[in-house]
Amino acid sequence: MSIRLEEINYTYGAGTAYEIHALKNVSLEIQNGEFVGIIGHTGSGKSTLIQMLDGLIRADSGHIYFENEDIYADGFSMRSLRGKIGLVFQYPEYQLFETTVLKDVAFGPGNQGLSESDALERAKEALRRVKMPEKYWEMSPFELSGGQKRRAAIAGVIAMEPQVLILDEPTAGLDPRGRDELFAMICELHENTGMTVLLVSHSMEDVADYVSRIVVMDHGSVMLDGTPAEVFSHVEELEAASLAVPQVTYLMRDLQAAGFDVNTSVTTLAEAKKEILKLC
Repeated sequence: MSIRLEEINYTYGAGTAYEIHALKNVSLEIQNGEFVGIIGHTGSGKSTLIQMLDGLIRADSGHIYFENEDIYADGFSMRSLRGKIGLVFQYPEYQLFETTVLKDVAFGPGNQGLSESDALERAKEALRRVKMPEKYWEMSPFELSGGQKRRAAIAGVIAMEPQVLILDEPTAGLDPRGRDELFAMICELHENTGMTVLLVSHSMEDVADYVSRIVVMDHGSVMLDGTPAEVFSHVEELEAASLAVPQVTYLMRDLQAAGFDVNTSVTTLAEAKKEILKLC
């Protein structure tokens, strides 16, 4: 087991007029090697949740276990935890600061205690993993395109070789081609390394296409937890929580309502294509 949360609660501004109960009795298990999507409307608690997993925010009550160790226990090393759980914030290119892409990616491994040469080798491998061409390595990160900056920032996290990679809206602001390329890279990284990946996203299509499990947050609680097909079968509940299902799922429901014999649990274009071809 990689991560386990037990009855986690957290309140912003406790005791003030601005008090917000961000997480309410959240219990959750994430297994090693899973690719999990975390979705929810703004203010649902998903960002607070992922920052707790990295130890950036401490729960008011409850326990978080990483590899069966309580991260709130006396003597537990938060520094060690953050070396094992890599968090890529939304718009991670704002975290870039070094004079070259290579130096920026090597900063994390160097901060872990690696020698300069070893840190640079780790950085080069990470840049290869995110498919960043070598011609960009000695450029200033600020000369890169938006998609390239995103890749460089992700490389900076994976260069530290985390066991868990958390991505907060990794495709925000990218065009469709950039989103597709970035998701393809993340999927390849997951398949090749076997690392656990948590993806926070507002895009139902992105989540449906790539993850094997979805956790839906609503008003600080886990509302739904299951496969994409299982979660997106709860259309009315999701809409009540200001969310939606993939457009192809709505299409299948409309076709069934019109009398066609189709599977309404379809969540991807590839699945929808197969269902529609069956009607021909």
